[in-house]
Order: sequence, then structure tokens, then C-alpha cells
Amino acid sequence: MRTALHFFAGVSLSLAAGWAVFPHVLYRVEPQPFEFNHKIHQDKAGMACKDCHSFEAGGQFAGIPKLASCATCHGGMQGKSAAEKTLVEQYVQPGREIPWRVYSRQPENVRFSHIIHTQRAHLDCSRCHGTQGKTERLAVYSENRITGESRDMEMSACEDCHAKQRVNAGCLGCHR
Repeated sequence: MRTALHFFAGVSLSLAAGWAVFPHVLYRVEPQPFEFNHKIHQDKAGMACKDCHSFEAGGQFAGIPKLASCATCHGGMQGKSAAEKTLVEQYVQPGREIPWRVYSRQPENVRFSHIIHTQRAHLDCSRCHGTQGKTERLAVYSENRITGESRDMEMSACEDCHAKQRVNAGCLGCHR
């Protein structure tokens, strides 16, 4: 009885330690080049997600905006924040693209079309990205040390949504 109790206590402790420690070993947190305030761009500038995050001709997501999009308004300082100072001095003035960390980096065998979800299924960006478009600070970026993939977009979230919507894409609907 006592041996079994020690065994289960050891297994429980090992599992708890694994759940607490393993993610820190597997994932590293990387900073973005500077803070970005989505809220101020939506509230004060009246911008929508699609104003900066566009689609390519084939319907694939074009990702983060190019520097030219930012430079349209930020050729000079618009405010007094440290983030804007960094944007203007380190990126806009020298004409250097911003090396944003991409939250949606996925394995090569994953095929995902934003256009199918936003235009055909009429899903709002917030359905998958939550309130990110209304935040004053960017979410923490976490990257898998082995694969280089982002931790923010996990297959279980896609599976849960597809189950709720009764969409059966099958494995090959998303994987090559």
C-alpha cells in the first residue's frame, strides 16, 4: 500500500513538474521590435484590420504590413511614445522593414486560407485572434525552439471551431 502511494505521488509530482517546466524548455519568449498599440490605430485613426493586414491575389494572407504602409502616416512623429520614436527613427527614416515576430508561423504541411474563413465563412478576425485588434500592447510571442513555429496558433483551436461549426474538412483539408 505504502509503495503504491509513493509510486503515485512520484508519478503525480513528475507530471506536474513536466507540465510546469517542459513548456519553458521547449518554447522561448522573444520580444517584438517595439510595442504596437492596435487600439489607438482603431479608435483614433479609425482603421480596420484589413487596412494593414491584407490578402494576396490568390487569397492567402499577406501577413504583417510593409513599412510603406506605416510610413504613410508615420513619416514623422505623430505622438510622443517610445514605441513611435523607435518606429520612426529605426525603421521609417532609414527605410528598414520591421522584423516583426509572426504569431501565426505554422509547419510547412499546414495549409490555411484566411480568405475562406473571412469571406466565405464570414468570420470576424476576432473569432480566432480574440481582442488582439483592440489591445494597447502586443501579446507575448512564444516560439518553439525546435521547429521555429509560433505557440499561438494551435491545431486544437481549429479543431474545436470546426466541430462547433460542424465543418468536416478532414485531415487533407488543412494538411498537405
